[in-house]
Order: sequence, then C-alpha cells, then structure tokens
Amino acid sequence: MEKISETTQELLAIFGNENINNKALELLNATDFKYLRDLKLNFNSTLTSEFISEKECGLLGLSVATNNQNAILISFYKNYSIKFGATEDELAEAVSCASLLASNNIFYRFRHFTQKEKYTQIPARIRMQIMMKPVTSKEFFELMSLAISAVNGCEMCVNAHEDSLIKLETKEERIFDAVRIASLVTATGKIIY
Repeated sequence: MEKISETTQELLAIFGNENINNKALELLNATDFKYLRDLKLNFNSTLTSEFISEKECGLLGLSVATNNQNAILISFYKNYSIKFGATEDELAEAVSCASLLASNNIFYRFRHFTQKEKYTQIPARIRMQIMMKPVTSKEFFELMSLAISAVNGCEMCVNAHEDSLIKLETKEERIFDAVRIASLVTATGKIIY
C-alpha cells in the first residue's frame, strides 16, 4: 500500500476515512501535491461564513452534495447540519431542493437555449409545491436554489433566483457566499468520492 501523505491524512480525517479509495486522490497523494493543502483549506471555508450561519452552510453543502451525488459529502454535511440544529424536515428540504432544481435547470435551460416563444407558452407541468412554503424559509430556499442552479449552469434560473433574493432584501454578500460555498463543495467532490 502506498504511503499516505500528512496532508492527505488530514483531509481524509475530516470525512472519517483513513484510506484512499479513489484514483484522483491517489494521484495527488503520490507527491503530496500542493493542491491538497488548498483543497483542505477551501473545504474548511465551506463550513463558516460571515453571512451564512453554520447550519445554513451545512444545509447548502448537503443540497449541493446531493445534486452532485456524492455520498461522502452528503453524510458529512448531514451530520454537520444536525450538529448546528438542523431538523429532519430541513435536511429533507435541502435534498428535495437539489432534486427539484435538477429538473427545473434542465427544463429552463432548454427553454433558454432554444429561444422559441412556443416553448414558453406550453405549461411546464412540473410540481413545485415545496417552493411555496419552505420549512427553512422562502429566502433560504431561494438561496439553495440559486446555488444549485449555478452548479448546474442554468443562466435563466440563476438570474431568476438572484432576482428573487434581491427582492427579499438578501445582501449580495450572502448571495455571493452561497455560490462560493457551492463551487467549493463541487470542487471537493471531484477528489473526495
């Protein structure tokens, strides 16, 4: 078995692992590549924010990890959210948001890409009742929706959710930090899976 570098050990310890279980991490570990230190620091910065509470950081992470189908990160962010007071309903809402936005992002990207008036006239027929009275709050559900839409690359949805957040008087720094966290959760998931 290959020697595990100190940086790799520290990174694995965050997730309760002791062994490398994927080729990406194995390649970086081989030389204790400097990016591992950045990855560890970047990941840790997803856990705190001046504008987003620890519980919200955890729920955002859970939603993005669910969107990205990363079991290790789903487990980590679920436990982190619970540590800071998240309820079962809030956890379920973060997971539900990822699923709903997966369908919405595909659907609205299609409408946006084709730019055909006909497609905007046909009803979407996608149930979105969870958006009407979210457990976490309308503002936080919009924040998660924006983060997922940014990860999924749906310009139309990003603009719509950002506009809703501005109308809800959300600070731009909070919006920016949510997207930053989503980007770093996604980056971590490319190495830890």
